[in-house]
Amino acid sequence: MVLRAADGETNKHIARALGVNEDGVGQWRRRWFDAHDRLAAVAGQPKRLRAVIEEVLADRPRSGAPGDFTPEQICQIIALACETPPPPLTHWTRKDLVRETIQRGIVPTISATTIGRILKSGRPQAASDPLLAQSQDS
Repeated sequence: MVLRAADGETNKHIARALGVNEDGVGQWRRRWFDAHDRLAAVAGQPKRLRAVIEEVLADRPRSGAPGDFTPEQICQIIALACETPPPPLTHWTRKDLVRETIQRGIVPTISATTIGRILKSGRPQAASDPLLAQSQDS
């Protein structure tokens, strides 16, 4: 995305080519434009340049309240749902998962609706193709 912008492609063309929102392309273009002076100042210093690039690429803080559960808790809930349930259960229901999640001490409280949301959100959220430049050593 950033490399295409540097090559002079329009936000609309980049968005269409990469299957992303045009506003998002504009945000990344502005972010790199705003970082130009900082990047130029460390251009001959590979370690400092990498640090500035990583800072520019990092997600910015998002508005809103923090999540109720840690990534570790979410992973434990998903792992629990993948286990074979104890007899006499033949499959997990959301209510069974709530009861077992609390009993195992994964979380002190959780609703069946939240369990459902966590399990539905288990699919990958990242784009299937890289949208940003990758470092040479990755």
